[in-house]
Amino acid sequence: MRAALSILGLVIVLALVLQQVKRSAATLSPPKAAASAGAASSAVEAARLQVQEALGAAASAQRASEAQP
Repeated sequence: MRAALSILGLVIVLALVLQQVKRSAATLSPPKAAASAGAASSAVEAARLQVQEALGAAASAQRASEAQP
């Protein structure tokens, strides 16, 4: 009897946990593809520009340090 109640308790807890996971997964659903495609491409472009600026700054800093004795 005790084992049956323990198993029943575990099943109830598992059902509650799965219900919470389902709710959490619903809130984490990805945005619509059309909106995210434009935002993703602009984010990639912004990141590319930042990397290029950082590389340019590093190159000029290296040239300046090499020019000094």
